[in-house]
Amino acid sequence: MGLDIGTTSVKAVVADSGKVIGAVTTPNSGMRHGQIVDIDQTASAINRALKGVAEKTNAKIYSVVAGIPVGMLQLETATGFANVGEQGREVNNDDVKRTIKSAIHSAAKDEREAITFLPSRFLIDGKTEVDDPRKMIARSLGVSGILLTAPTGPLHNIKKAIERAGYHNNFFVPTPLAISSVALNESEKTFGSVIIDLGGGVSTATVIKAGQIKYANIDLEGGSDITNDISAVLSISKKDAEQIKLDYGFADPQFASKNDKFAINSVGANSQQMVDEVYLSEIINARLEQILTRLGKGLAKHKALKQPGGIVITGGTSLLQGIDSLTANGLNVKARIYEPDQIGMRNPIYTAAYGIVHYSYKMSEVDYLVNSVIYGFGEPAVEDTASQSKNTKISKSTTSSSESEAEEAYNRSKVSARVESESDKENTKQEKTNNSLKSFFKKFFD
Repeated sequence: MGLDIGTTSVKAVVADSGKVIGAVTTPNSGMRHGQIVDIDQTASAINRALKGVAEKTNAKIYSVVAGIPVGMLQLETATGFANVGEQGREVNNDDVKRTIKSAIHSAAKDEREAITFLPSRFLIDGKTEVDDPRKMIARSLGVSGILLTAPTGPLHNIKKAIERAGYHNNFFVPTPLAISSVALNESEKTFGSVIIDLGGGVSTATVIKAGQIKYANIDLEGGSDITNDISAVLSISKKDAEQIKLDYGFADPQFASKNDKFAINSVGANSQQMVDEVYLSEIINARLEQILTRLGKGLAKHKALKQPGGIVITGGTSLLQGIDSLTANGLNVKARIYEPDQIGMRNPIYTAAYGIVHYSYKMSEVDYLVNSVIYGFGEPAVEDTASQSKNTKISKSTTSSSESEAEEAYNRSKVSARVESESDKENTKQEKTNNSLKSFFKKFFD
């Protein structure tokens, strides 16, 4: 279950084995510009969304995976180290977890909590770089990567709102990475793209390169501010303003027509008034251009407008026709709109929630080990911890050349073939362990 807690609405997407089976959005009046200002109202919105999607899909929902917006995130470089065994032995899950814990501790800051850790490489005995060190022989294990944290206070409010709604949050996912997992292809994620997420209360521009967040710019205005402008200029209720924005509004007035008109009930007027699409779209365009200009200045300052992947626009406000051409022309870049293509949620408002589900389902076992360290959930026993405790010191003696070469050859075979020793008994034991580990983690998405 993916949960996107937004300023104006809460979106919930439920999936079974990675396949989306239902999505629901409900209004939220407990937040302002991306921050919770009323926990009870936010909890109520979460409860309505999750109950609604449960009824829609006939599913029982007890826990969720929630997104953390880029405005709350802070990135820190982190490195960690752990002893494995005096004589060298196969690296197991516990060794990886201890190394990750060391890295997280090294970069931890007061009044901030870890959201996730993204390992860039593991280091076997200080010299061999690998992506996954498990099953390789090592005396010591190091790791380097990026730690993403969020401020303790706002994070507490999100946790409390989910708790008061009657649910448990398994772990958090950085929303920009979730969006990039569905909105960008591999080349766009690798060589660089900008995601502009036009939400109800906040608009963000995030640079994704090499699969990582490289830069983010946040503007504290969004779709609700456009609605407020329409309400004020036309002297109509915010509810009516939101509806005509969706029904008749354009991001770019050149797509509108003066001949297409609609009736409004202005406050204090004796009768209905007729307004043309061009006038409405000019109101919308004025606010949008301000938002895009501010986001663009930040991107230009950090030389982020030259990304090969261009700009990908999503979020509820991207429903306004012409937003892609307005962005492309205003920032002089190529731009396109992304929305999920699954039946029942072909709407960019669901992009983040869908991304959370997809990102979570595609996480590797090392990623799950990271989350088990940060969020404290357990895992099946992998190896005899008593035997591990005998080998937690690094040997001070010099390793013979032949022994070192043998270990390196062993590890090279692990990288290329990812197989274990020739012992059928040990192979079977480890295979059962891996299956139980996958089954344990799989429960979060069933």
